Amino acid sequence: MLKVLLTYDFTSAFSRLLMEGFLQYSTEVGGWRFYRIPVNRVNGNENLSSIIEDIVHHWKADAIVGQLPESETNRLNCLGIPVILQNYTQRITGFSNITGDYYATGELAANYFIHKGYTHFAYYGTDRTIWSREREKGFCDSLRCAGLDVQVYNEKNDIQYGSTSEQQVLQSWLSHLPKPVALFACNDMFALRVTETCNICDIHIPQDLAVLGVDNDEILCHMSDPPISSIALDVKNGGYQAARLLHDMIKDKQQSNRDIVIKPIRIVRRKSTEGYSIYDPLVIKALKFIETRYNKNICISEILEQVCVSRRVLEKHFKKEMGISVYQYILDYRAFCLAEQLLASDKSILEISIELGYDNYTNLSKSFKRIYQMTPTQYRNFYKKYPSHRG
Repeated sequence: MLKVLLTYDFTSAFSRLLMEGFLQYSTEVGGWRFYRIPVNRVNGNENLSSIIEDIVHHWKADAIVGQLPESETNRLNCLGIPVILQNYTQRITGFSNITGDYYATGELAANYFIHKGYTHFAYYGTDRTIWSREREKGFCDSLRCAGLDVQVYNEKNDIQYGSTSEQQVLQSWLSHLPKPVALFACNDMFALRVTETCNICDIHIPQDLAVLGVDNDEILCHMSDPPISSIALDVKNGGYQAARLLHDMIKDKQQSNRDIVIKPIRIVRRKSTEGYSIYDPLVIKALKFIETRYNKNICISEILEQVCVSRRVLEKHFKKEMGISVYQYILDYRAFCLAEQLLASDKSILEISIELGYDNYTNLSKSFKRIYQMTPTQYRNFYKKYPSHRG
């Protein structure tokens, strides 16, 4: 019987999903028992190290997993048992960390908004956490490489646990942003605070301000009016891999530390990013037609019938606004829809491709690989694979 001490926040969707993956592995191998110390006790108790030591010694715990302040980690190495920490304010050296590719999450957000034609951008986060700092950097670096600027506002605390700035401060910052603007929030809690504040000060979403969060917390995203688009992360798989690493560390005391890196996998689109920052009526009409017929084998001639101009004229307008040809945009958009369905559905790739109107799997695979650097099969296996225990 393996005994694992958990110091965790179970109130967030991220933590619950992480624990789902963790428990999936522990159920497969069997014989695990848990003792939980809630995160609010972790944050508020001055003698945390002593509490952990007492529980480890009296309960004879085999391992520790969870969130801990860096100031409380020094004594953990003396306990002689494996420890995996979920990083929060920063990655902690000398331990295995459950962390994330936060920079890539920021890059994904930037590319998404650029693709929608925005020229004004904003980031709302906190200085306190590593995941906010690195998402900000990925977002800002990507935009600045494209010659675009970003306005940033950081809370001094994580609003999930700490105090927030005065409502009027955030309201003033949002009101003074150039419109229309694409705003990336460090997570869904921060994104919800933005949409709530916009409703108070009469900033229209998504017409004036498009909002994108992270974590795809269904409750928070749908609590907002309008519902918030969010970046879904490979959290459950991260929890599974963390449990497997912990098991290896318990079996082999010489196992070296390594990080479990949770990657972003897709953008779940909702009404908060429904619009485009495009003023050309020809391009807007073409985009809307493409989006309503994403599951059809669209011909350029069909779009021309809708916009009532020549192909040369449409291509000129489209390239100016979107930076690519109409045909290339159709390929990219349909590949994006396929990527969403590969992770949202358990149907076979052939079934999904047929539903999306593809009649040539070879062309589909080539187009998909050009964008995602892997085939549809590899993409699904990479993000949805939960390996079974092999002894």
